[in-house]
Amino acid sequence: MIRVLLADDEELIRDALAALLDLEPDLEVVARAGDGRAAVEAALAHRPDVAVVDLQMPLLDGLEVTEELARTLPSCAVVILTGRGRPPHLQQALQAGAKGFLPKGSPGGTLADVIRRVHSGSRWVDPALAADALAAPPCPLTQRELEVLRLSEFGTPVAEIAARTSLSAGTVRNHLAAVVAKLGVGGRAEAFQVAHEHGWL
Repeated sequence: MIRVLLADDEELIRDALAALLDLEPDLEVVARAGDGRAAVEAALAHRPDVAVVDLQMPLLDGLEVTEELARTLPSCAVVILTGRGRPPHLQQALQAGAKGFLPKGSPGGTLADVIRRVHSGSRWVDPALAADALAAPPCPLTQRELEVLRLSEFGTPVAEIAARTSLSAGTVRNHLAAVVAKLGVGGRAEAFQVAHEHGWL
């Protein structure tokens, strides 16, 4: 039997996935968790062979859970499920140690197949996401520019961004101007939207 942990902050999805996997004769769901911290604790307590982890969860997100399990329970292969996978998410997941990356809209039998594959030592990435990742443009922004842009969501005043980043207001304005110029957009709200759509934030 392949022992599986399910971690998703939506109970309905957890229950549906558990019901689906329970139909498989060689898979056993040994634990469920509703947030990232609980997922790590459940994994350490139950020592599953495979953890199926939602990308976006409270307390720890799927990438943080993957990194933690790679460090504390390397025998557990991680499959990340996502509702809105973007190429940078895929790259980050693989760098964190995930062995599988699967959209939630995949056919029902795919998850069981992916669990078996990663348990046997293989990797599996959704082909459409892999193709998007290969064709995706690289992020032209520096880490500091991304940080400033991320903080500018909802029209946060420059002075507040400056205080939160320990930068001067002039430096924040310069970073935002550089972001707008690099992305070829009309302002920081549009820049935020473009960066978000590309998965850079």
